[in-house]
Amino acid sequence: MPALPTPHRSAVALVLAALLPLAASAAELKVRILETTDLHMNLLAWDYYQDKPTTDYGLARTVTLIKAARAEAKNTLLFDNGDLIQGSPLGDYVAKVKPLAAGQVHPAYKVLNAIGVDAANIGNHEFNYGLPFLRQAIAGATFPYVNSNVYLADSDNDPSNDKNAFTPYVILERRFTDDSGKQHPLKIGVIGFVPPQIMTWDQKNLAGKVTVRDIVDSARRFVPEMRALGADLVVAIPHSGFEKGETVLFAENSVARLAEVPGVDAILFGHSHGEFPGRFFAGHPKVDLARGTINGIPAVMPGRWGDHLGLIDLVLDNSSGGWKVTGSRAELRPIMDRTTRKPLVEADPQVAQLVEAEHAGTLAYVRSAVAQTAAPIISYFAQVADDPSVQIVSQAQLAYAKRALQGTEYEKLPLLSAAAPFKAGGRQGWNYYTDIPAGPLAVRNIADLYIYPNTVKAVRVDGRTVREWLEMSAGQFKRIDPAGAPEQDLIDDAFRTYNFDTLDGVSYRIDVTQAARYDRDGKLVAPTARRIVDLRHQGQPVDDDARFIVVTNNYRAAGGGNFPGLDGKSIVVDAPDENREALVQYLQGAGRIDPSADNNWRIQPVPGIKLRFTSGAGGIAHLARYPQIKLVKDNGDGSALYELVP
Repeated sequence: MPALPTPHRSAVALVLAALLPLAASAAELKVRILETTDLHMNLLAWDYYQDKPTTDYGLARTVTLIKAARAEAKNTLLFDNGDLIQGSPLGDYVAKVKPLAAGQVHPAYKVLNAIGVDAANIGNHEFNYGLPFLRQAIAGATFPYVNSNVYLADSDNDPSNDKNAFTPYVILERRFTDDSGKQHPLKIGVIGFVPPQIMTWDQKNLAGKVTVRDIVDSARRFVPEMRALGADLVVAIPHSGFEKGETVLFAENSVARLAEVPGVDAILFGHSHGEFPGRFFAGHPKVDLARGTINGIPAVMPGRWGDHLGLIDLVLDNSSGGWKVTGSRAELRPIMDRTTRKPLVEADPQVAQLVEAEHAGTLAYVRSAVAQTAAPIISYFAQVADDPSVQIVSQAQLAYAKRALQGTEYEKLPLLSAAAPFKAGGRQGWNYYTDIPAGPLAVRNIADLYIYPNTVKAVRVDGRTVREWLEMSAGQFKRIDPAGAPEQDLIDDAFRTYNFDTLDGVSYRIDVTQAARYDRDGKLVAPTARRIVDLRHQGQPVDDDARFIVVTNNYRAAGGGNFPGLDGKSIVVDAPDENREALVQYLQGAGRIDPSADNNWRIQPVPGIKLRFTSGAGGIAHLARYPQIKLVKDNGDGSALYELVP
């Protein structure tokens, strides 16, 4: 080969000289990201409702997984994705019974500070106790909190000058070590999001104080800004789930669209208490379960209550001049083997030591008696038959509303009560049912019957709305084909049980051979379908123009669950008391109760078809009280298959 002319040789030398520093600095980093989410104040492996230890959940066991995962990797980051401070009696104790004193550290942050959380996102349930308590609580965190789509309300109708209510994102600066032992500076951008629906779910706490924007629009605004500020890696932490189909503006579950936002390197999600990667998501578009990616972006969602640790391993390379993700793998690590029902790890004792005083106070609180019950109160069959656990809540709400309406213009209108089964297994596991033995009823049992800190509301509606309310609730059931298989599943597991309202004060039957009139988002999808038949009040058919008062909770009255006709505009009783307080008042007044359902609703039999459903195996012991239900099979995993008897 002839020698290059001198100028060319000089140019090549200059290029090589420019590339040498880049080649010398090129490196590969392995970074492990860990996530907890939806802990709901289950800090310990303790079931406050059953007042006994549990192996099913608890951050104390997750901490053991966290420490093991850190020991395996040189470079780790730990994030929490919210719904942390509400959800168990321990959360209520700290917020309501013995509220935090000024400067006192919330027990959740005693633990999260100690285990070295790097940053955290705000979930929707963080707002349940109001903004002042939320700000007081997170002030005790020694790590940053992020949320990018909640803004302070300034009432000037000019969104261009709106200010974020919280820090929208942070850029963490860390020094990580490669396999050769060399350290490299890395800037990690962390951004958080919450469902826009908080404005409905917590209207009483948030109206006039904050506004909310779409999750994906917020990401598109801030992710480029984070990159411009030098973020080498961007971790998105949406307190939001992942659903099939089109993700509309202001969607509650926006992970599918978030994975399409340029510049996002990893997604840590939650809210819907699911498990990703997991078989439930096998049919979702753009999902690679083997790698744990959505649209090519590594993602993880570790269940709820600390039952899993989420883990993403990233490989980063800077040979192109900037750090790029060149490899990834996501996985879930469980605390319990669901097949054997045995724990895979022991609880870390540090957690119990850190919250010893609050745990003891909570136990004393939940053990205090309020009444006596002559029979067990269970919720194993609350989705398929009128049930005492729901009936008691309705009776308490009715008693409260009657007092509240005395002397008002609504006093003489027919009064109905809406209540739903909150503890009905499903995504929460086969032990997640109310199961209160006959005898003393303690505060812990009240929290078992009504787990949310909702407040009492009553709405004025017409007969048409009552009917549509029940049609929406009836979406809990699958459509049964009268000409189909002789054995068919009755319950649609994707339907949230807390949206299965039953209405006391009217009687009705549910025809499950009809299509669901509404989908889960409240959209009318089968206009000619009618599952609710023979709807009556005091023995007479309900007229569409009849007027009623329905007592419910703030979530439903303000539009939670997307029930037709409910949007917060028809509230006539806006009580400050919690539904649980109404339940306490009712039980204390009764002293002794004999729980029984009045059977005002039932599922209409389908001739020739066996209607089957799965529930907790704990229900087997109570079948003698339910002649309309029989056992088909104990599945041996905590669940059992049952059948409705015509």
